[in-house]
Amino acid sequence: MAIGPTVRRRRLGSELRRLRESQSIKLEEVADRLGLAPSTLSRIETGKAPTRTAYLNSMLELYGVDDPSQRKILQEMAREGHRKGWWTVWDGVLPTGFGIYVGLEAEASSLRVYESQVVHGLLQTEEYARAIMTAVRRRQTPDEIERLVQLRMQRQEVVLRSDPIELWVILDEAVIKRTMGPPELMRKQLDYLCEASSWPHVTLQVLTFGSGLHPALGGPFAIIEFPERFDPDVVYSEGVSGQAYVEEREREVRARSEAFDLLRATALPPADSFELIRKAATECT
Repeated sequence: MAIGPTVRRRRLGSELRRLRESQSIKLEEVADRLGLAPSTLSRIETGKAPTRTAYLNSMLELYGVDDPSQRKILQEMAREGHRKGWWTVWDGVLPTGFGIYVGLEAEASSLRVYESQVVHGLLQTEEYARAIMTAVRRRQTPDEIERLVQLRMQRQEVVLRSDPIELWVILDEAVIKRTMGPPELMRKQLDYLCEASSWPHVTLQVLTFGSGLHPALGGPFAIIEFPERFDPDVVYSEGVSGQAYVEEREREVRARSEAFDLLRATALPPADSFELIRKAATECT
């Protein structure tokens, strides 16, 4: 898999942060020297924003990086980080900050997801996605809704390509039982889930109402893993207040991984989950 701009920015940011800390220099001091807001430098170090060559060269001077080969590698990473991902054509309608997630998802090797309200975007039918978008994005025009639907369909390339992402999805039973539109729409969506569950790179489980208390009552989340193990996992969650990313705090990332392990131990096995979803599909009348 080719390394895209999102991962390049993360690797560069991580290395810049390491170099700064090795010199015991505070982020605020560097930002002041560069004439940047500390929040802007923080976004560079976390890979959420690219960095200009002039800023990069100033940082390397400040951190005492004088090895030509090392400087060349970092400069190349900065150039690659400026490349546009395919998803940027949807920038005009993307929710603030969501482009970061799309970039991470596009370059991931595996994704572990818990969803409590809707089918995960990578497994939605076009009609289901349109119904969800119309209900949630109430202030957007029909044309903008259609563009968001097409973006969602394009995202699904990661599970349909020849080297697909490893996808493990746990859906709350409410996702299966809640009616999201006409019976035919819901039946097709549930049939598609049954089909997807047979793909070798997809594991689908249902967390039933009878499961009781569980560690994901705080809401849905995704754990994003990358091909190279030195690229740290990212935990993504989304709520009414926006998106949240956790990657620097290893303890929190580990806590979400443990929570997911508990969920898949509690949820129905894949075969039983398939039967529950198939039964629900037949009842859509």
